[in-house]
Amino acid sequence: MNIRVGQGFDVHAFAAGRPLILGGVQVPFHLGLAGHSDADVLIHAVCDALLGAAALGDIGRHFPDTAPALENIDSCHLLQRVMQLLAGARWSICNVDVTVIAQQPRLAPYIPAMQERLANVMGIATDAINIKATTTERLGFTGRGEGIAAQAVALLQQADA
Repeated sequence: MNIRVGQGFDVHAFAAGRPLILGGVQVPFHLGLAGHSDADVLIHAVCDALLGAAALGDIGRHFPDTAPALENIDSCHLLQRVMQLLAGARWSICNVDVTVIAQQPRLAPYIPAMQERLANVMGIATDAINIKATTTERLGFTGRGEGIAAQAVALLQQADA
């Protein structure tokens, strides 16, 4: 059995006039995140962790922010495509652990829905996905409320040939 770990990181600035989508769930807030897609910073970090563990590059390589077809795309679709790449290379997910870094909004009430959504998209059990939210105690760009960052770690296993 081949086992690998990958890590992902993403950050997006807040932007007016957009919904805030995190983990495939719309979170009520007066600002959304700026980006070419729906700017789901949580899913982008997960995609990079999964792609990294499988040595398949990164989200920018597979889904460039210059591609018109990807403008405002639901990041769950990107994650579905990452899952197809993993399946093609015979990788399966053991677990994913995510930390969302945001001073605001309060995310704890939405984490179970995010875990459920990600489990459905990835075809894994909800207890294989852990999502945490933290602040930076008002330090840095997230602490000043300028945006949100996310870090993810994924453990994959590949069946022997």
